[in-house]
Parts: sequence; C-alpha cells; structure tokens
Amino acid sequence: MKNFEGLSKAHSVLDAYLHNRPKSEPSSGSRLQAVTISRQAGSGAASVAEHLIRLLEARKSPARPWTVFDRNLITQVLKDHNLPERLAEYLPEDRGSEIHDTVRSLFGVQPSTWTVVEHTAETILRLVHLGNVIILGRGANRITADVPGVIHVRLVAPLEQRISHVQESRQMSRTAARELVEREDRGRARYFKRYFAASLDDPLLYHLVINTGLVSFKQAAELIVSAAAPLR
Repeated sequence: MKNFEGLSKAHSVLDAYLHNRPKSEPSSGSRLQAVTISRQAGSGAASVAEHLIRLLEARKSPARPWTVFDRNLITQVLKDHNLPERLAEYLPEDRGSEIHDTVRSLFGVQPSTWTVVEHTAETILRLVHLGNVIILGRGANRITADVPGVIHVRLVAPLEQRISHVQESRQMSRTAARELVEREDRGRARYFKRYFAASLDDPLLYHLVINTGLVSFKQAAELIVSAAAPLR
C-alpha cells in the first residue's frame, strides 16, 4: 500500500462535509482551528500545550474550550470507529513496529495497522474541523498539511536536558529516563517514516521549530500564539 493512499478517503470525507456545510458558517481558514505539536521525548510538549491553552483562551473567549489530544486521541479513535477499548494500550505512537502483530493477535484477522492509521486520520480531521484542538504527535501535521487554520510546531531540546525533565516529571532513575527518551524517539521516528514517508526532523514540515532548551515552556507557547496571530 502506498504511503498516504489510505488517507485520501479521510480527506474526501472532510471535503464533502465542508462543501455541504451551511453558507452562514465561517470559513475554517478565517481563524485558528488547531495546533499540531510534534515533539522529541522530554521536550515538554504537555507543559507547552497547557500554557498554550491558557494563552489562547485568554486572548479571546472561545465558543468551545481548547482541548489537548495526546494518548487520549486513540481512545477517541476507538470510540469513533467502534473498535475494542482494550486495543488502546497496544497502540502508542512509539511502538509502531509492534502494532501489526498486536492487532492481528487481538482480532485474529485484520484490521491492519494501515486501517488503524486511516481511522486515526479521519478522527484527527474531524477534530480539527470542529476546532480548538491541540494534537500531539500521530503524524497530525502531515494529515492536516493542506487544512487551513492549522499551525504546525516541532519541539526539540538537548538530549541531556530532556532526560533530566523526564527523570524529574516521572520520578525515575536517570538510566530509566534515558532508556525511555531514546525508545520513544526511535518509535516516533519509525512510525512517522513508515506511515508518512517523511522525517520528523524535516524543518520544512513545520511553521515553527522551537528549542525548549533555550526558552521556557511558557515562552514556547507564546511563540506559537504569536505565529497564530494572523489567524485570529
């Protein structure tokens, strides 16, 4: 199966909805719909997202609250597509090489991993259309690359600093924190390359690449809000 071939269906669904929506509904390109955040492990994406929500909601009272979708995104995918809830624990983004065998063992037959990725793409597009969402990982920047009103961000930081952040936030040894950071980085890179035929580190995929080793998490959120200012 060619990369992105399976995503065309999801885009078609969204296009059909946009084409048939009421004329009075404002265009999605007139305002900020969503922020996608790709991140190195331990670069503080969750903290940046929390600051970002506060800043976005302070600048203008939103019709609906801003919401972060991280690992809870898979729960939403399973709900949207009537898949067993027990599948959630087997589908983290950083275990891409193991997903195929796990799905087969759970279901006995496919859905294939490509089907799960397609379902994820459909859910991401639906959430972005609804608006006021911050989506972490899952190739959201590629899935929504042609959707107006979406800002794409990549968070990076020096390895040792990321290890220290994970060690402190998760209360684990430095050795365990290093193993976790390196494992998640490898898994996310593998997932992105496998399903989107691209490198996570390609700066051309993002509006902003922010080094949280040089700025605070709050400052990173402020940079994102500044980049999104034209979409108010």
